[in-house]
Order: sequence, then structure tokens, then C-alpha cells
Amino acid sequence: MAVKKVTSDTFETEVLKSEKTVIADFNADWCGPCKMLAPVLEEVSDELSEVKFVSINVDDEETLAEDNDISSIPCLIVFKNGEETNRSVGLISKDELISLAKE
Repeated sequence: MAVKKVTSDTFETEVLKSEKTVIADFNADWCGPCKMLAPVLEEVSDELSEVKFVSINVDDEETLAEDNDISSIPCLIVFKNGEETNRSVGLISKDELISLAKE
């Protein structure tokens, strides 16, 4: 399952109303650590079909970034039943990402 790009128009449906746990990756095209994390997210999204992975570009979606208190990127937020349950800021390893997804 690939990482899906999400916008303000699709955030509610794809993230807040999702029946699955969602990991939202807040990132930007110019961010080096974000670029390093992207292939790890893709790899883990293929391994964990029970979790939905979405990508949100903070430059394109400033309101979503503000609404979710994003101050540093990459920032991964875990949503369960529409509520934030955890977050991780900065580059993390594949094992850390899997652990975050399963918490």
C-alpha cells in the first residue's frame, strides 16, 4: 500500500474518518530528512497493510500544518479514530517507524 498524498480537502475523509490507524507524514520538498524518510515510509506501508500512511506537504497545506501544531519536520502523527495518539519529530529508523505504527 503506497503512501497517499492528502490535502485539506481530503484530510477529514482520509485521516480523521479512517477506520484504520493512520500515520500522517508532514513534510516539505526542500527538507533533507523528509526525503530520507520517504522511502522508509513507502517500505513500511507495503509491510503493514493494517495501517494507512499519508503524506502532507506543509508548504502546500499550511492550514493543516498549523491546525496540527507542526513546528518541525519531518513530523509523523499517529491518528486512531480521528484522534492524535502519538507523534514523532525528526528522522527515524524503519524499526522505530514500525514500533510507532504498532503502539
